[in-house]
Amino acid sequence: MREAIVKLDSVGIAFDMQLRIGGERFWALEDVSLELAAGDRLGVIGRNGAGKSTLLRVIAGILAPDRGRISRAKVSCQLLSLAVGFQPHLSGRDNAILSGLMLGLHRRDIERRLPEIVAFSELGDFFHEPISTYSTGMLSRLGFSVAMQVEPDILLIDEVLAVGDADFREKSAAALRERIHSGCSVVLVSHEERAIRDICTHAIWIEHGRSIMHGRAEEVLEAYAHEGQVDPTGTTP
Repeated sequence: MREAIVKLDSVGIAFDMQLRIGGERFWALEDVSLELAAGDRLGVIGRNGAGKSTLLRVIAGILAPDRGRISRAKVSCQLLSLAVGFQPHLSGRDNAILSGLMLGLHRRDIERRLPEIVAFSELGDFFHEPISTYSTGMLSRLGFSVAMQVEPDILLIDEVLAVGDADFREKSAAALRERIHSGCSVVLVSHEERAIRDICTHAIWIEHGRSIMHGRAEEVLEAYAHEGQVDPTGTTP
């Protein structure tokens, strides 16, 4: 058995809800357990509001568990998020540097990669213009091009498989799939069954903040497709 680089034991995350009577807390995650080994590609499935995005933020270290425990080896972890730290009054170049710093890169490394960022983003002279002049697609292209400069041990993806117009979506999807299959560990949240089947070796099914089933991707997807046949203990009748 391979050693886990991330392990969650009965993890719960609660948020204070001001509108709830008596100050009741909302448990976005109530009881989630999983293990992620080096090289694993884990798909996270479940209905909207099941706690999938919250789970990614726990694995990334953005949120600390209110109960349960998470253990993590000394590995780097990136939550793929476009336009991190972008400032409208700054140019695409300056925002690329700022975003790269927030993603953990050294300034000299970012500056060395600027030609690659501007080439991949296809922004041309707009790279030196304030991003307040950018369209949504241009912002996505810049954000994705910067995010792809980071090479983490664990890549966390929340529904972002392709961005921008049709041509750039094809290019960005190819770049992301190359990164996914490069040997890093991946945790992918997606509503697309095909994406989970194509990319992931394992999957976890979450409902109402609880892990219902965790195992090989094909087995979990099959159980999820026949909802009602899997009980909260993870066993099939």
